[in-house]
Amino acid sequence: MIIIDGSEGEGGGQVLRYACALSLLTGEPFTIENIRRGREKPGLMRQHVTAIEAACVIGAAECSGLAVGSNSISFRPGRVTPGDYHFAVGTAGSTGLVLQTILVPLMLADAPSRLVIEGGTHAMAAPPFEFLERTLLPVVNRMGPAVSARLIRHGFFPRGGGRIEVDIAPAPLRPVDCIDRGALRSVQATAIVAGIPFDVADRELKSARKVLADWPDDAFATRQLPADHGPGNALLLEAAFENVTEIISAFGKIGVPAERLAKTAAKRMAGYLACEAFAGPYLQDQLLLPFAIARRGAFTTVKLSQHTLTAAALIDRFTGVGFRTSERSNGATVVEVTKG
Repeated sequence: MIIIDGSEGEGGGQVLRYACALSLLTGEPFTIENIRRGREKPGLMRQHVTAIEAACVIGAAECSGLAVGSNSISFRPGRVTPGDYHFAVGTAGSTGLVLQTILVPLMLADAPSRLVIEGGTHAMAAPPFEFLERTLLPVVNRMGPAVSARLIRHGFFPRGGGRIEVDIAPAPLRPVDCIDRGALRSVQATAIVAGIPFDVADRELKSARKVLADWPDDAFATRQLPADHGPGNALLLEAAFENVTEIISAFGKIGVPAERLAKTAAKRMAGYLACEAFAGPYLQDQLLLPFAIARRGAFTTVKLSQHTLTAAALIDRFTGVGFRTSERSNGATVVEVTKG
């Protein structure tokens, strides 16, 4: 039984998701205490409960202490069973983070799976659907499995109501190297609005354009969704290279000026473009698990986040697989798998 202090490292829901996935992959049970202790609302939130429930369903796992607000759970995995599954968060909690919990175990199952996940698709503190579709899954598919995702309906905070569908054709994970991102092919800035004033999108794009001044005028566009999909707003900044697509996002929040959100996102994109790394700040930690299971491979990335450092330490505890890092002259960090 592996004992985890959930307040250490990143100290959020990522520890829960990675621990469940690793437990299903290795057969190692775990107990996690002090769940999200340092957060404004400590303990399990609805999206965390749904993610763990999904792990229990696909992996015939037993989990004690599983309830909203709980600060401790014990998880004992069974055998992962592929199939057709439907999970609903019930809030605007992230559909993508639920998927993150069960994706790798199902990619290594002995038959295909189809998932329907309902909840938030464009909400703060989580990657938007476009990131999953265009940034993460293309790298995963290079490793052997064939995973496709479809956005059926947008879901914004606080209403939720979004829906994604995912098809997974499993295969053994083969090592890949993701060192060079290749030449820049296209850039795009899209402001999405649903049930809120159109000028919010206009102000976001104007603010982003000031930072990304070398992007062409036709790269900036507004997408207006039906009002009943909202209220909600998202800004997606996309840079497509030969070998990877990076997406930086920002989401409208009451009390925070649209200009400030857009400026912050644009500066993050500008930092990524200047670094010459393959993986941005959100892709880096999501690559660790499939790379560790493949037992070989390397990628370049921007400065390592606390999410990534926490995930790497957890992977080492469950699998004995570690990661070696080194710095390149162009400002990128090389992350390389070291076999356990």
